[in-house]
Amino acid sequence: MSATLAFSPPRYWPARIGAAVLGVILLLWTLFPVYNILLIALSEDGDEFSGAIWPEDWNWDSFTAVWQGSGQYFGNIWQQFGNSLTLGVSAMVLTVLIGSLAAFALGRLRLRRAWLISDVALLTYALPSALLVIPFVHLMHVYGLTDTLWAVAAAVVAFATPYAILILHQYGRLIPLELDEAARIDGANPWQVYRRIYLPLMAPALVAVGLYALLLAWNEYLYQFQLLSSSGSATVALAINDFFIADEAPWNQMMALALLYAVPPLLIYLGLRRFMVGGLTLGAFR
Repeated sequence: MSATLAFSPPRYWPARIGAAVLGVILLLWTLFPVYNILLIALSEDGDEFSGAIWPEDWNWDSFTAVWQGSGQYFGNIWQQFGNSLTLGVSAMVLTVLIGSLAAFALGRLRLRRAWLISDVALLTYALPSALLVIPFVHLMHVYGLTDTLWAVAAAVVAFATPYAILILHQYGRLIPLELDEAARIDGANPWQVYRRIYLPLMAPALVAVGLYALLLAWNEYLYQFQLLSSSGSATVALAINDFFIADEAPWNQMMALALLYAVPPLLIYLGLRRFMVGGLTLGAFR
C-alpha cells in the first residue's frame, strides 16, 4: 500500500486514502460485535457490555469451563463439538461431490437443455427453509432417519447443492472444452476427464462452494432442533440454545462457547485457502 501511494500520481491519493479509511471503518464495524462477545466472555460474572473498551481483569474461567467441560451445560461438550464437525464436513463433502458431478454433466457432457435443469434446482430458494421443515421432518420419519446427523446433513445438502451447481456450472465455462477433447483423443473416459482435468482446474470454485456448505451446516439451527432429540446426537448449536432457555444462564460461558465454536470453520478455511489460489494452475501439471 505504501509503495503504491509513493509512486501514484498525487491526484489518486485522496481516492486511495478514502478507500483505505472506508475499509478500516467497515472492518471495525464488522469486528465490534465479536469484540463485544470477547469482553463478556472475559468478564467474571458475565455482565453485558458496559461501554468498557478494554477489560479491567482478564478472567479466563469461562474458557476453562468450556475446555474442561466442567460447567453446568458442558457435560457432553466435546461430543457435541464432534457432532457439529461431523455434520459440517459431511455436508461440505456431499455438496462438493454432488454439485461437481452435476455441473460436469451439465457443462462438459453437453446435455440438451442443461440450463433448464440448473434453473429448476434454484426453485428450492423460492420457498423459505422454515416452511419446508414440516414436510422434511415427515420425510425423515418415513425413512427412519430422525435423530441422526444424516437427516440434518441431507437438509443442508438439499439447500446448498442448487447454489453449488450454479456456481460450478458458470465457473466451468472458463475451462476450454478443447482440454476434454484432447483427453478423449488420448483415450480418457468421462470419469478420467472429471478426475484428472475437471476437478484440479475447478479447485477454487470447489473450495468456495464447500466452505459455503460448511458454514450453512455450522450455523443451521432450525433443522437440528426439529430432527435431533437425544443428547448423543446434539450439536453445539443446540447446546448454546440451552443457555437461552435457562432461567439464570452464565453469559460469559455462553460467549466463550460461541467463540470456540467459531474456531473450527476458521481453521478449515485457512487450511483450504491456498487451493483457491493455486487451483487454476494445478491441472497443468497433472
